[in-house]
Amino acid sequence: MTPAERQAVSVEDSNPIGAEHYGSKTLAVEPGGIEQIPDSERHGSPVNLLWTWMSPNLEFATVAVGIIGPLFFGLSFGQTLAAIVLGTVLGSVTHGILSSWGPQHGLAQMVLSRTGFGFLGNILPAGLNALVAGIGWFAVNSISGALALHALVGGLPTWLCLVVVVAAQLLIAFLGHNLVHAFERYALPLLAVVFALGLFYVFSKADLGAAGKPIPGAFLIQTAAAFGYACGWNPYASDYTRYLPKTSKARTVGLFAALGISISCILLEAAGAAMVSAAGKAAAVDPGVYTGLMPTWLGDLTLLCIALGAVAANALNIYSGAMSFLALGISLPPHRARAIVAVVFGLLGLVLALFGLQNAGTNYENFLLVIAYWIGPWLGVVLTDRLLRRGDPRAEVSAIATDRRYVNWAGAIAMFVAMVVSIWLFSNQTLYAGVIVKASPGIGDITFLVGFVLAAGLYAVLRRLLPARTSVGVTA
Repeated sequence: MTPAERQAVSVEDSNPIGAEHYGSKTLAVEPGGIEQIPDSERHGSPVNLLWTWMSPNLEFATVAVGIIGPLFFGLSFGQTLAAIVLGTVLGSVTHGILSSWGPQHGLAQMVLSRTGFGFLGNILPAGLNALVAGIGWFAVNSISGALALHALVGGLPTWLCLVVVVAAQLLIAFLGHNLVHAFERYALPLLAVVFALGLFYVFSKADLGAAGKPIPGAFLIQTAAAFGYACGWNPYASDYTRYLPKTSKARTVGLFAALGISISCILLEAAGAAMVSAAGKAAAVDPGVYTGLMPTWLGDLTLLCIALGAVAANALNIYSGAMSFLALGISLPPHRARAIVAVVFGLLGLVLALFGLQNAGTNYENFLLVIAYWIGPWLGVVLTDRLLRRGDPRAEVSAIATDRRYVNWAGAIAMFVAMVVSIWLFSNQTLYAGVIVKASPGIGDITFLVGFVLAAGLYAVLRRLLPARTSVGVTA
């Protein structure tokens, strides 16, 4: 029996997912944590990814990305739309590539990340993603959902609206993978119809030809924000494709995942850009302003769907935040590890959201840029690592990713150095501006791009200087 065959037998026998025959059950709590998915439990079709990645973006947090350029930086609609398309397409392409790895390996994204970082080195990206996804993104989307619910039912205080939204999100994430997919599927028709009608009214009232007076570098800041939103899903990508059968075509998987992200983000972010001119001086990062441009009946429906969209987004955020935390190697009860962590992260996110209800617009802009600051370098490492392994007979990715003794410090060093250098030189934040940005404000914010290129180059060099080692002491 070959090593790969022995590993397959071991997965089938010891994996809680296989032992409890989770399969395609929807209302059962998904057992286990980040174990490799056994072939016997594989199910689904790549087309499912279209609604899995469209539904969570049909929410006000997506609309808010498009508001940033014209409201804060004076970009015209055309300039904002160009930046939105550029940033979103970049983030969607990388998302499609990462998603295509899931069926082949049956592993979560932050587990696959170990091939570029080693088990210990992977603590850097997995830890960041656990905080950003499970707590940060969760808080951002919960706030938008709570504000929408408060605007719809004015008698409820915002904190109570937040608790209601969080409770719904926690329930879905607690049950796990199959319910997350099912919720996104059944939420899509309502979300798509209501948001499409809203787009019609917003665009009909907007002055799309108005000239802008942008602050220097605004185009690149808007591009970075759009990229930050789209690529914010990248560290989750294979979490939602690892259950697909191994026979699924990689290109098809990647295409549907990328389309789900790009279509939803571009349309709703464009609506946000249009909203600024339509609302005039009343424009703000507020769901109530957006829905105020519509007839009352549609405005109320849209507010309901904004809250529903926040639930759709955060079901993924809590789920993948829990997966990233488990990728750190924390030992928990094996049969309910993911479910337990999901609840803890949801409660922590609730606390953070309560503090973030004020000044939501500025906080959101900064948050989107910070996401891109670490995901850019992380992408540089994992994509370069996979490229270097092409055609290498030793590149048993699944075995390497699940080996707790695997060492590859090149990834962590490359990512850390790229983050420090790119942020130090090019960051354009409210609280900190990089050295080069201070000297040339017109450069905007290209931190994510510099971080990506620098991390990719450093990793390619360091892999030669610091060879990765497997548990048996050979290079990998």
